[in-house]
Amino acid sequence: MTPFLILFLTASCMGQIPKAPTKTIIPKVSNQLARLKTAHGDIMIKFLPNKAPNTVKRIKELIKKNFYKGIVFHRVIKGFVAQGGDPTGTGTSGSGKKLKAEFNDEKHVPGSIAMARSSSPDSADSQFYISLGTHPHLDNKYTVFAKVQKGMDVAYKIKQGDKIISFTLE
Repeated sequence: MTPFLILFLTASCMGQIPKAPTKTIIPKVSNQLARLKTAHGDIMIKFLPNKAPNTVKRIKELIKKNFYKGIVFHRVIKGFVAQGGDPTGTGTSGSGKKLKAEFNDEKHVPGSIAMARSSSPDSADSQFYISLGTHPHLDNKYTVFAKVQKGMDVAYKIKQGDKIISFTLE
């Protein structure tokens, strides 16, 4: 017997034959983009499911139901936020389902998209806002669940009363 064969047989009996590395299969996550269509153009949004999984899931449910179609941006403050998602257009209503806060380390910078809420941390519903500036005082106090991927120039053009023409998953 050759020394190699002896070593091989000894190693195989001891269960020490190196195995080929296994390939990790990462499932493709679909629908992580959405298109928010306004009179000024489209805003492409990228969801952050690893940062706010329950919020992303709920917003996607509402999008699939066409909840946001025709809803106005009821609060727009230049350099601060463009806020919508209230079917009454007053800022006092929502879809009727409150969400538990998912505060995370995402910063409020231009293009961050977060859930609007009342003074109670777990009061977010369907209202969201697009940050139009950098606002560190909001960090870790509101659930950031998405970011503008394309169309920030459109977000800056939104005016109070502008309607959401459509909001669709891509």
